[in-house]
Amino acid sequence: MRKTYLYTTLILSLLAVCLHAAPRLTVVALVDGMTAEDLALLRPYWQQGGLRTLSEEAYQTSISYPHLVYGGNETTVTLMTGVTPDRHGYTMDDYFLRRDRTTHPMLEDATVRGIGTDRQLSPKAILAQTMTDKMRLQYPQAKIYTIGINPHTSVSMAGHTSNACCWIDSESKAWVATASYTEGLPSAAYEQNKNGKIASYAERTWMPRMEMPVYTCPTEQERKKGFSYNVGQVLTHSPQANTLVIELALDIQKSEKLGMDATPDLLMLQLNTLSPAADADRIASAEHEDMYLWLNQDLGFLMEQLDKRIGRTNYQVLVIGRPVLGTSLQTLTNLHMPVQAFNADRAAALTGTYLMALYGHERWIDGAYGQSIYLNRTLIEQKRLSLETIQRQVADFLMDFEGVQIAMPHYEAMRYPILNSSLSKRHTGDVVFMLQPGWQLKHGETLVIDKVVDDNPVSPLLLWSGTLRPMPQDKITATDVMGLIF
Repeated sequence: MRKTYLYTTLILSLLAVCLHAAPRLTVVALVDGMTAEDLALLRPYWQQGGLRTLSEEAYQTSISYPHLVYGGNETTVTLMTGVTPDRHGYTMDDYFLRRDRTTHPMLEDATVRGIGTDRQLSPKAILAQTMTDKMRLQYPQAKIYTIGINPHTSVSMAGHTSNACCWIDSESKAWVATASYTEGLPSAAYEQNKNGKIASYAERTWMPRMEMPVYTCPTEQERKKGFSYNVGQVLTHSPQANTLVIELALDIQKSEKLGMDATPDLLMLQLNTLSPAADADRIASAEHEDMYLWLNQDLGFLMEQLDKRIGRTNYQVLVIGRPVLGTSLQTLTNLHMPVQAFNADRAAALTGTYLMALYGHERWIDGAYGQSIYLNRTLIEQKRLSLETIQRQVADFLMDFEGVQIAMPHYEAMRYPILNSSLSKRHTGDVVFMLQPGWQLKHGETLVIDKVVDDNPVSPLLLWSGTLRPMPQDKITATDVMGLIF
């Protein structure tokens, strides 16, 4: 009996260790445009591969966002930090600068040089601790690498403490990086550049993997002629971009010995399901569908190689879809849900005219961006006028605009949870407004990417682990994701 008791105790102790010990390697893959509906639609095509394995073995759930989603990296940073934009500071991919009255990339940093690129980017604008930062704090010797397709998404994922962060440059057909990270361009990326890896992929032709009648959602044009792309012309929206990210990840894993010792390591990957012609996150063409078929193969290859190199029980893979394009305008129109555009620049111009009528012919408005109007605070101070009075007048004026649901001085936004969580004190204008359902933001003459992506987008999340571990039972929000890793 005593032997049986000791044996049972030992097994339970080992199980407890398995449940709570950090895997040697965690792979976090953020997949642009991936939806749960598309994963379910295409599952019959996956007889094997990474998405097939994940669909059968991974913990799966849907995550929602507790803030406004514009289709930019505000979602990325929320996922990576576990807090909302009011705390992490990243509200949209660009911000309005009063000094020159123009917009600038949120991660732009003139003090940091690019490596192989003119882009000067750093994570300095991200005010909260990220997933990579938490890994570094817990495990100072951890090896952390970030590889992506889009520079801003890559840096957003890399946080402040990656060893290196690199991405694909379409012009040079090479891996490029930012010197914001200690190792600059990883040696494995340098070797691929020297061997012309990306350039060789760019010379390929992307054609359908299957016969056109087999696809679920081909367009009429595709039914007649299929599709064909020179990879180099659509590089970052081709399946080959995902293949390149996966292959570099495996090269880095091998050269840097990730997952080969007792200290946990982290690989951050940005992948993509959005084809060149995609106008929505949901699949509406064979080429869009083809992106998933290639991605399934690439993720399968990644997991197969990690099984061989470090062992199936020594790593975990977290895959999350990122809402980028939302629902297409044509789909909404077909459902008798027409989308109307609210021109923020025109609203700002009319507001300026209104203030001229009240206070004289001066430039009272600096500009408009996102869902904010920026007043000329310098002029208001010079004229010794009340900023609060003018804010209230502008808010009342905006309420008469078609499409505006509510407008208020920025200091009142905290009364509305969705606005309070979506705004950053550093970048919010003087007057904030929200649009009615069915309205999207417009700047200038064309719809731009700072539109709200649906009213309440959700993303699929799949977490595969080679060891037993407890998982939450209910749906979670984007701020809960980091808790699944740590």
